[in-house]
Amino acid sequence: MNTLTTRHHQDHRSDYKKLAKLMYLLQALGFFLGGVTFIIAAVLAVLNQHHVKGTWLESHYQWQLDTFWVALCLILVGTFTMWMLVGYMVILGALIWTVHRIVFGWINLNRGLAVKALS
Repeated sequence: MNTLTTRHHQDHRSDYKKLAKLMYLLQALGFFLGGVTFIIAAVLAVLNQHHVKGTWLESHYQWQLDTFWVALCLILVGTFTMWMLVGYMVILGALIWTVHRIVFGWINLNRGLAVKALS
């Protein structure tokens, strides 16, 4: 049986993999539900990140948190610069970048691979 040993107890690796899948789904649903599910995914990542510390799944939890924070910053910058019209391009770029991150992370998770930033 695949188990994941942490400092204090054993957990089933598949449970945290399923949770990572759920978080990617919540991130994707955030586009249609005003971002609320995107925030829920970030909270779940923060609350469960310590369970996957030192495993390949840790990269996915960190990837999702990085995606959330950068997307939030880009959307805020885009919103505040809309009056200069450049904000629309910033928001469009943020949307494309975020979709790419969700899809790239989901694919790697389903392949059982750690996710790494493209250099």
